[in-house]
Amino acid sequence: MTGARGHRRPGAAATATAVLCAVTAAGLYGCSGSGPSEPSPTPAPATSPPATPPAGVSPFTGLPARPGPVLAVKIDNVPPARPHTGLPAADLVYVEQVESGQTRLMAVYSSRLPDRVGPVRSARESDLALLRQFDRPVLAYSGVQSALDPLLRAAPLHLVSESSRPGAFRRDAHRAAPHNLYLLPARALATAPGAGHAKDIGFRFGPAPADGTPANSRTVRFPAARYTFTWTPAEHAWRVTMDGRSDGPLRPATVVVQHVQVRSSRFHDFLGAVSPYTVTTGSGTAQVLRDGRSYEARWSRPDAAGGTTFTTPNGAPLNFAPGQVWVLLTGDG
Repeated sequence: MTGARGHRRPGAAATATAVLCAVTAAGLYGCSGSGPSEPSPTPAPATSPPATPPAGVSPFTGLPARPGPVLAVKIDNVPPARPHTGLPAADLVYVEQVESGQTRLMAVYSSRLPDRVGPVRSARESDLALLRQFDRPVLAYSGVQSALDPLLRAAPLHLVSESSRPGAFRRDAHRAAPHNLYLLPARALATAPGAGHAKDIGFRFGPAPADGTPANSRTVRFPAARYTFTWTPAEHAWRVTMDGRSDGPLRPATVVVQHVQVRSSRFHDFLGAVSPYTVTTGSGTAQVLRDGRSYEARWSRPDAAGGTTFTTPNGAPLNFAPGQVWVLLTGDG
């Protein structure tokens, strides 16, 4: 895997007001005709708002970091796409369900940039609401089906694809297409000097709650993929295996199993398989894995413009362990 290095920061972001075609209460775009809106969120328990992350600390990892722009990269995750490149440098990794029960990753970078990330694949409708919390990030992707393209272009995103910014990508001659497209992150960020910088998305870092259940490992299953996280005390992190195989030095400090609704969208792939839509607003249950223990949690994200808070069942903020965070959006919510 390619090593990580520090950001080369773009110039100060310009302040702008983007007027979108029509914004629904859920944060999606009414001009799409993409089907029913997301369900109304269930109110979260009334609690005192937790303190925001301190200056000089990444709101995504809880580790010291200089402010930097946010880069989200859609990464292929079928077995021929592995091993991945650049994942250890990500601050945050989301796991999303796609067609035929497979999964795709969205890796979010701000604190560190690797030289190369990939293999890069296409965007999905669910990405629109998920990315709203990052305040005009850069989204790097390989392409998108034509019916979804107007929604993507209307979203508050800086789009970087192989067709629009070919200089930000490279093909690997040693890998078979379509699993051979890689992003050069520094070049991608150079195309978007106005990209939003890392900000509070609801995560809190600090000491673990007093309770929790010992957990040496946890397997999370999707219809056609499975992830196992094994606690390794010597590294104080969770080793990741996908479909029973290791993918190199992936060692998140916190793993969140977030139970959400996954429904059908009106979009489909070129083979006719319907694209699932992952609902990331509202509220529900989750399990948070940290320090070799599992904690029951509640999650709440009232609207797509804000982040997701995680609390204990009694409503207290549930701290993550400082370090890389993985969030698995499982469709059993």
